[in-house]
Amino acid sequence: MKPSLQLKLSQHLTLTPQLQQSIKLLQLSTLELNQEIERFLLDNPMLERDEQDDFVAQPGLATSASPAEREREQAQERATSDEDEVRQGSERDEEGIDWSNVGTGASAKRDDDDDDFQEFQAAELSLREHLDQQVALSPLNDRDRALVRFIIEAIDDDGYLYQPLEELLELLPPEFAIDLDELSIALHHVQSLDPAGVGARTPQECLSLQLRARPESSIQMLALEIVDQHLDLLAERNFVRLKKLTGCNDEDLRATHTLICSLDPHPGSRHAASDTRYVLPDVIVRKTRGLWTVNLNQEAMPRLRVNSLYASLLQQNRGQTGGLSGQLQEARWLIKNVQQRFDTILRVSQAIVDQQRQFFDHGDVAMRPLTLREIADQLELHESTVSRVTTQKYMATPRGVFELKYFFGSHVSTDTGGAASSTAIRALIRQLVEAEDGKKPLSDAKIAEVLGQQGIVVARRTIAKYRESLNIPPVSLRKSI
Repeated sequence: MKPSLQLKLSQHLTLTPQLQQSIKLLQLSTLELNQEIERFLLDNPMLERDEQDDFVAQPGLATSASPAEREREQAQERATSDEDEVRQGSERDEEGIDWSNVGTGASAKRDDDDDDFQEFQAAELSLREHLDQQVALSPLNDRDRALVRFIIEAIDDDGYLYQPLEELLELLPPEFAIDLDELSIALHHVQSLDPAGVGARTPQECLSLQLRARPESSIQMLALEIVDQHLDLLAERNFVRLKKLTGCNDEDLRATHTLICSLDPHPGSRHAASDTRYVLPDVIVRKTRGLWTVNLNQEAMPRLRVNSLYASLLQQNRGQTGGLSGQLQEARWLIKNVQQRFDTILRVSQAIVDQQRQFFDHGDVAMRPLTLREIADQLELHESTVSRVTTQKYMATPRGVFELKYFFGSHVSTDTGGAASSTAIRALIRQLVEAEDGKKPLSDAKIAEVLGQQGIVVARRTIAKYRESLNIPPVSLRKSI
């Protein structure tokens, strides 16, 4: 077959670099957007942050006082300084000793430069470091202290020792001549350390160690008996059999149950490294004159501008600036795309608030079904654009901070031909569970029946799925004494 050359005309959609950047910025979260902007600031000298508002906000920089006002302020300052000298003179005795700072330490009298200080957060100790500090202060010989630290190294972050002592013994060199009894004694030393319950091999032993560390009382003894012998019955909430086996009454069993529930099944978790993440909302919802309005959060909006010095040099030396003209265009694109990103977020957020007015007035039970397509059709946007806008974007409301995705969800048909939001059904389930009788909790079938009486037809398995998503235990575990 002989090769040939053919010409063909066709039309296809091509994304310009500006449009690609706009789409990318739209789907970024606030944190990711700031990181992306920092990268642009480092790479592009034509771009800089607009910090003019910060200087105007400082006192004394934006306003100027009249001569009469300045004279009055100077007179007040002189009067204040005279009062300070009189007060300091009264605090000195006949020998000229200043007693005002006696007993307050060297930090009581400081220079003005020392007023500005930085607070340093104390480093959190890990569980092993916390235990090692206690072992270092314990009256043990070097051999026992080494065995205790050997067991501490085998403890996990929750404070449990899941590896059997026999396996730990095999890891020790034979020339040390350590037997199982010595290792058991070392484990007892570990279990006597703080926090109580550390070094336990089972959750039952962990609770038992914490109870033994408490002052002895009748409730403590009853709780210890239940944990050591009848913990499975307590987990099943078989209170009738527990009262029969222990011979206690309802009041003592209720107090014992409260005591056991107050124990920590993961004693080492309090020393785990905390990873606290804060959400910076993109928009703020307020009620003004009876209407819910949305405003952009100025703290989340980066203020950018083109560097005026470089822009003027570029204008004066046209044709001799190399790649600065391209960087100037990139800077203008970025500023425009960032502004367009926040404008789109504001439009979508206002549309969501208009659709979910009943939620802001009455709460989760008034949430109506809403889909991305409804907002897209209302704003004449593509559904994928609305999806990008509502992902990892947050809204601060009087009812809390919510992701924009929270206001969208599936729906369930009602008897009247309408629809109920899944969020509203979850709120109704929570209300029913919170108002139920602890001695006769509602089953999933009963909750479905109650919702059916309100016109919301929901299957029992759907109730179970929503209940599990709310972290509500089943009916057998919600029964109280």
